[in-house]
Amino acid sequence: MSSIASDSRTATISALPGWGSLPPEYAIPEVAPTQAEAEEYCRRLARAHYENFSVASWFLPERLRQDFFNVYAYCRISDDLGDEVGDADASLQLLDQWEAELNACYAGSPRHPVFVALAETVRKCEIPKQTFVDLLTAFRQDQRVSRYSTFEDVLGYCHYSANPVGRLVLHVCGYRDSERQALSDFTCTALQLANFWQDVSPDHARGRIYLPLEDLRRFGVTEDDIAAECNTPAFCDMMRFEVERARDWFRRGLPLIENVDRELALDIELFSRGGQEILNAIEAQGYNVLGRRPAISKSRKLALVARVAWGKLLWRKRV
Repeated sequence: MSSIASDSRTATISALPGWGSLPPEYAIPEVAPTQAEAEEYCRRLARAHYENFSVASWFLPERLRQDFFNVYAYCRISDDLGDEVGDADASLQLLDQWEAELNACYAGSPRHPVFVALAETVRKCEIPKQTFVDLLTAFRQDQRVSRYSTFEDVLGYCHYSANPVGRLVLHVCGYRDSERQALSDFTCTALQLANFWQDVSPDHARGRIYLPLEDLRRFGVTEDDIAAECNTPAFCDMMRFEVERARDWFRRGLPLIENVDRELALDIELFSRGGQEILNAIEAQGYNVLGRRPAISKSRKLALVARVAWGKLLWRKRV
């Protein structure tokens, strides 16, 4: 891993200025690493960047963990290319270069460690390239679109930003049918909505509002209210409506838990309940999310993990 990072600092194919605002190890090396080095890169990236991923990985079968690390690493860097560069034009250029590496992955000639590792996952799990491309569509959209007129427009964004993640998970676990994918889409969209409602103020600081503008008008909320972090009664009424709408999407996706093997079901339950806990946290603070980002307490997180771990233990005893 350290040799990969060092090589990336000294020899990259990128002359685009945006790479300089990202971790040096993100850059594309001139010479591809070995498979073992690439897999270690993805493991370390996943474990270093997202504590919830490490928690979830406890419940994954050993045979699937590397594939999930590889997929996560792709999603992590793709997201950072969209959100951490600080320049929309530079982000778009980097995303184009990243997609070129994705194309090289499917053509058998990648150089970035993520795609060297991911190539094996793609081959084993028969993952269509479009699923990865869809995520890049969302990150490009974030550079061009900062407001959404209708809820349908927000759902259109979720189609690219959230739903591909669930479909990637299903592919890695061996599920390719449209029925399970549709159920997964409900859950992933619900998770995205929960994150949007949790992060109204941080998103606005980035210049984005994901709350549908039609809902702002319907409830008498202005963008100035959001900018000033004024949790007016009208704003709280609107957030109550949005929270219930997200809960409905979670309910629509719940049947997926009963339609996959028990090991995957436990992970789906963990993330689904975690998303619903975000909505509960919003409700618990009276829907006052502006300037006060709702968070799940550590004790509640531990309770969620303990519940899933206990379910896994009982399942193992039965089999």
